[in-house]
Amino acid sequence: MKSNVGGIDRILRIAIGLVLLGLAFAGVIGWWGYLGLIPLATGLLGWCPPYAIFGWNTCATRTDKA
Repeated sequence: MKSNVGGIDRILRIAIGLVLLGLAFAGVIGWWGYLGLIPLATGLLGWCPPYAIFGWNTCATRTDKA
């Protein structure tokens, strides 16, 4: 699996996932808050299946000039 989720994207996914899970555990929102596992997992792994299917990539491109 080649990483296809960039830095800011990863941070946002992890933050949103943690917020949703925290609200679900606290009972503030319903069962759908456990869907926060999806953005949390993709943020931690750095790989998103839909990005791979559609050929999207938010990782910075490296331009090494030697």
